[in-house]
Amino acid sequence: MRAFWLTLSIQVALCYCHYTYEPDPTWNIRSTNELKDKNFWYHDAQRTVFDKLAQQPNLYLAKNVIFFLGDGMSVPTVTAGRIYDGQLKGQIGERNRLEFEKFEYVGLSKTYCVNKQVADSACTASAYLSGIKANYLTIGVSADVQLNDCASAQQPEHRLSSIAAWAQRAHKSAGLVTTTRVTHASPAGVYAHTSNRDFESDKDVHDLGQNPSDCPDIAQQLLEGVGKNLKVVLGGGTKKFLPNTMTDIYGNVGDRLDGRNLIEEWQQSKHQGNARVVFNRTELLNTDLRHTDHLLGLFNASHMAYHLDDSIDTPTLAEMTEAAIEVLSSNPLGYFLFVEGGRIDHAHHETKAKKALDETVQFSNAVKRARRLTDPWDTLIVVSADHGHTMTINGYPDIDNSITGLSSELSDIDNLPYATLSYANGPDYQRFYTAAVNGSVERVDLRNLNIGDKDERYPHGVPMSEETHGGGDVAVYANGPWAHLFSGVYEQNTLPHLMAYASCIGPGIKACDLRPNPYNTYRP
Repeated sequence: MRAFWLTLSIQVALCYCHYTYEPDPTWNIRSTNELKDKNFWYHDAQRTVFDKLAQQPNLYLAKNVIFFLGDGMSVPTVTAGRIYDGQLKGQIGERNRLEFEKFEYVGLSKTYCVNKQVADSACTASAYLSGIKANYLTIGVSADVQLNDCASAQQPEHRLSSIAAWAQRAHKSAGLVTTTRVTHASPAGVYAHTSNRDFESDKDVHDLGQNPSDCPDIAQQLLEGVGKNLKVVLGGGTKKFLPNTMTDIYGNVGDRLDGRNLIEEWQQSKHQGNARVVFNRTELLNTDLRHTDHLLGLFNASHMAYHLDDSIDTPTLAEMTEAAIEVLSSNPLGYFLFVEGGRIDHAHHETKAKKALDETVQFSNAVKRARRLTDPWDTLIVVSADHGHTMTINGYPDIDNSITGLSSELSDIDNLPYATLSYANGPDYQRFYTAAVNGSVERVDLRNLNIGDKDERYPHGVPMSEETHGGGDVAVYANGPWAHLFSGVYEQNTLPHLMAYASCIGPGIKACDLRPNPYNTYRP
């Protein structure tokens, strides 16, 4: 009986503080010797059991919703990123956890498009932002619209409404943050409708054989409809907004053929209120965010630099996330914020695994910053990916072996080392294989390459101009009001419907429709 009451008291204590509860520091260990102690594993498992027992659904309304999207962040990317992050800290990487892995509720999302088994970032953006699956390479339009069908994309019945639009209709604020161009596929899903994701500027439309007057480009749409009402837009891509007769502050010539300076037009359109345009980290950090009504930050001519690369005065994803939250928090009715770690995907396409893992850690840091700045009782944070990649963690490397290095074992066929991380396909195929005297193909000795360097490509099988996406399910992590709804396996287009339900916005069923419900309010 005494054991029963002890167990119950622990459960009650954990229930009381489960939103601020952090695991025992022994979660992260620094010596593999600790893993050999059977008592370690027993107590570790018991702690997890108590954590599970302490979970109580939060049924208050979500005043704010922050959706974090790790572009290309497959489950193996999360695993490898976790290990990489832990090893950087001097810990046993396998025992580490990224910030969003601390969330109580996890599910799996099915990522295919209407017409493709393996998705791209355009059709998935339609799914996870508008709640409708669509065709490969299209954004914000239904599957009735085929690639490059500009006329069909213009028809109102084919245009999809994003969760940002739902938030705005509920008089909430909305914004986006990305490390890619703000006109790239994922962020474009917040505000744009297009039959081709590559229509980022009118020059792109022209170069792809279409008439810019028939196909409104994505940058132009940022000044229209949902786009013009976004309170915060932070990322890269100045060249898509400037005419080809102008250079940006970095000295890069603009793309536009129509002579329009969309950055200037954006600022002029915000004649009411305090609007700010910033181009570097210094300007962003010196902005009085609490007294800024609209914020546009474009920090590179194209995508923002990788974190591991040298860059001048560039804000981190965490810093941009904090700035966005500061601006959006001025609305007493709440906000929807989309945050993308977009360069995880780009590094994978280049088979530069170390950069992909480092970008994943930067993404995790942004989630941590958001958790620190918000209240889990009224802010729903959802973390997911749009699609996976072909990178795998393979072989049988020893525990705590460098995740970005060579395996601790050799191949049992050619007796050569292999990398722990490798891809199914990718570029620069000849770098990893050589022709033998007898005409066969042999692997090169990876000890002669720079495996583990930030710019080194990792081995792959099928030669491609760039590595492709993977078609596996991706994880969904949720914390805050109604986060328990994100458990299970479901279609990717369910995500915005769940977020909308929790925050009482959008066209579908909502938590505030429930009667009676004592939690049908924001937590006081």
